[in-house]
Amino acid sequence: MSEHSYRLIISCPDRVGLVAAVSTFLAQEGGLLTEANYYCDPESNWFFMRQVIAADSLPYDAEELCARFAPLAEQYQMQWRLTDTGTPKRVVLMASKQAHCLSDLLYRWRSKEMQFDIPCVISNHDDLRSYVNWHNIPYHHTPVDPDNKAQHFGEVEQLIEQSQADVIVLARYMQILPPALCARYPGQIINIHHSFLPAFVGAKPYHQAAERGVKLIGATCHYVTSDLDAGPIIEQDVVRISHHDSIPDLVRKGKDVEKTVLAKGLRYHLEDRVLLHGNKTIVFE
Repeated sequence: MSEHSYRLIISCPDRVGLVAAVSTFLAQEGGLLTEANYYCDPESNWFFMRQVIAADSLPYDAEELCARFAPLAEQYQMQWRLTDTGTPKRVVLMASKQAHCLSDLLYRWRSKEMQFDIPCVISNHDDLRSYVNWHNIPYHHTPVDPDNKAQHFGEVEQLIEQSQADVIVLARYMQILPPALCARYPGQIINIHHSFLPAFVGAKPYHQAAERGVKLIGATCHYVTSDLDAGPIIEQDVVRISHHDSIPDLVRKGKDVEKTVLAKGLRYHLEDRVLLHGNKTIVFE
């Protein structure tokens, strides 16, 4: 049996018999479960489920599975989706001048450590063009005019639309997206912020950390919303520092954390392990 699978992602009001109903349906269809994740939020009584079904165990395709599952989903008032691992997600990468996050993701993509397609890289600077072109990936340089940022973001939105992106990753892009663009792609834009949010929001968080004399610095991978650095958090990590560390030391140590946190957060998203619940996330690691 191949690794080709379908992921059934469900959220709905919790009630008795919910898991049994889904499991019984899949069993009756001949579906072989290879992974199952559940969680109920105690405050809202909202239930979350992620089921992975071996595609070869079913005598039909994903479209037919959706059609057969729809009546049960309606009965239980489910918000749900089915994804097919046979179709890699299309990830548009956006960067500025710093290469550490972008190069890490390109390595993971090239080595097939992570399975996704990259239709293009978009940047407001031309510094990384040769590196991206070496990977045979289209590179779009869209400069930012401080007096007319709307033109830049208009071009960005057009490029994203043309690329048919499933996910947009801000790999140290260093620009604040306009609210309209955030609203168009809810839960689809992933950012890495070089701080352990909610501490040190905005620009130069390492400088802010140094001024406060903190002993831990970190990075936060989160979904982008119109509220600056306040979207639902996917993944975080920290590294210990001391008074001996200069700001360049913080930046150097921080870069290592940034790229690993971003890669882990993107992996969770690509594997449909992240379910949104208001401004929080349920992450089935």
